Amino acid sequence: MSDFDPASYNPSKYGPVFAELLQCDRNRPLDEGAANEDAREALTALTVPLAFADTRVVDQDMARCCISGIWLLYDFLDESHTISQDITTTTGSYWHGIMHRREGDFSNSKYWFRKVGEHPIFEQLAELSDTGHWDPYAFIDACQSAINSGGQDQTRCQQLQQQEWQILFDHCYNAAIA
Repeated sequence: MSDFDPASYNPSKYGPVFAELLQCDRNRPLDEGAANEDAREALTALTVPLAFADTRVVDQDMARCCISGIWLLYDFLDESHTISQDITTTTGSYWHGIMHRREGDFSNSKYWFRKVGEHPIFEQLAELSDTGHWDPYAFIDACQSAINSGGQDQTRCQQLQQQEWQILFDHCYNAAIA
C-alpha cells in the first residue's frame, strides 16, 4: 500500500508533464461526460517517454496505465479504452473496468473487475467506504443507481470515483518508476 492521501493530492508529485495535465477538475461525471477537446492536442502528444522524461520508468505497463488514466480524466473514453484493453495486467483491467462503468456498460465493467480480482488499492478504498470494505461490484451498482437518481447518492459516488481515480493513478505512477 502506498502512502497516498487523497485529501492532500499534489499533482506536482508526478513530474511536470502530468502536473500540468492534473491541474483540472478531477471530479468527473459518473457517465461518459463530454470530452475536453481543448486538451486533445496535449493528450495526443502524450507518450511514456514524454510523460516520464524526468524519471526512469521500470514498468512500461504501469506507465501506459497512467496515460490511459489521463485520457479517462479528460473524458476521452475511447482513447482510454484503446490503451487499457492492450494492457494485460490486473491494473490495465482496472482502468478498462472504470471506463466501461463510465460509459454505462455496467455488466462489461463487472466482467473487467472480475479480471482485476483483489487489487492492491482496495485496502485504501475500503478506508473511504461506509462499509470498511471495497466491493467494486457494489460500487458499479451504486454508480448506476446514482446516475438514475441523482442527488446526494450521485455526489457521493462522484467523490468516491475521484478518490478511486487518484489512488489508482498514484499506484500506477509509483509502480512505473519504483
